Amino acid sequence: MSEAVFVTGGSGFLGRAIVERLVASGRSVVALARSPDARRTLEVLGAEPAPGDVRDRDALERAMRGCSIAFHVAGVNAFCLRDNSEMFAVNVEGSAAVIEAAARARVRRVVYTSSAASLGEAPGTVGDESTPHRGWFLSHYERSKFEGERAATKRAAELGVELVTLNPSSVQGPGRSGGTARLLTAYLRGRLRVVVASRVSLVDIADCAAGHLLGAERGVPGRRYVLSGATVTTEQALQLAGRIAGVSYRPRAVPGWLATGAAAAVEVVARARGSRPPVCREMVRTIRFGHAYDGSRASRELGLVYTPVEDTLRRAIAWQRAEGIIPPD
Repeated sequence: MSEAVFVTGGSGFLGRAIVERLVASGRSVVALARSPDARRTLEVLGAEPAPGDVRDRDALERAMRGCSIAFHVAGVNAFCLRDNSEMFAVNVEGSAAVIEAAARARVRRVVYTSSAASLGEAPGTVGDESTPHRGWFLSHYERSKFEGERAATKRAAELGVELVTLNPSSVQGPGRSGGTARLLTAYLRGRLRVVVASRVSLVDIADCAAGHLLGAERGVPGRRYVLSGATVTTEQALQLAGRIAGVSYRPRAVPGWLATGAAAAVEVVARARGSRPPVCREMVRTIRFGHAYDGSRASRELGLVYTPVEDTLRRAIAWQRAEGIIPPD
């Protein structure tokens, strides 16, 4: 009989990749489904949908019964929200609820998807698992992931649940069309006019999913593992994507202070209209700060092999073309 595992967030970008690998490995997968669309997605992937929400401890416990491992992948990743309470409820309260339900259902190990953003590295430094937090936050999202990881770690220690924490950097590759992938899309469509000079750390979606399965198998309880394969500047990333896609124009670099001022103006207009702004100060603040992460522990201790960033971009561009998101060759 195959080992049964439980997954939250299984219909999302990263969750789908994890569920696919689990099913392919012969495991029986039970996955939380909040909506009919999520249920259909999970059924297509070969998982057994279980109705519920990450804040519903009873539903979580019922779904986890008989499972030896739980992958808690669900989370809200967003900027410029008018009300951040839902994000904190899911990312913080939901994380604690999953640990508590796992303890009640006698789940042996929880593999928890945090974020490299929760490291809170100081400006201009490279973050890793032992990095002391700078003591302030770039965004509400960053704070929610920091507090969520802290809540999960605390409850796991109190309840005797094995917790392996994974901290992915920006997850990129086929299937990603939102978030930072919109920058690539705009550039390849010829619509990216201005950029703010920065740096970003990336991890391929396939590597991130593989890292989760390796964390379940080889991770040390109580330990964090940063998943990050490369760090590039904005200019390097666009030049590389341009070479792959045959695009050669260069967006104009604008000073950070100008971008911040423009974002503030957009916020004022959106607030007057009662809508969510497309850009905001916390988004620009995060971009200006930039990030660099060291993902070598996952290589040394878990055996994770990272995909070269050029291959990740090539696969992402091919997927966007196949989906009609960007023009064909």
